[in-house]
Amino acid sequence: MAKDSHQRAAEFHDLAAHAHRVAAAHHGKEDHLTGHEYSRQAMEHAAKAYKQSQEALEKSAALAGQGTKKS
Repeated sequence: MAKDSHQRAAEFHDLAAHAHRVAAAHHGKEDHLTGHEYSRQAMEHAAKAYKQSQEALEKSAALAGQGTKKS
């Protein structure tokens, strides 16, 4: 289950990176309105990626803790 969370976080990171590249291309072409929209999308994807990464980290830590026994 934690592997799925890490995969989903990676997908959001990829989406954010793509949106940043597209935004930069539009800004370079003086297409600021479209560039701003892609920048907004990039920020949304980055925020989702961060949240998903935190959830994946918590799930991984919880799973790692299940394998240890306290005496």
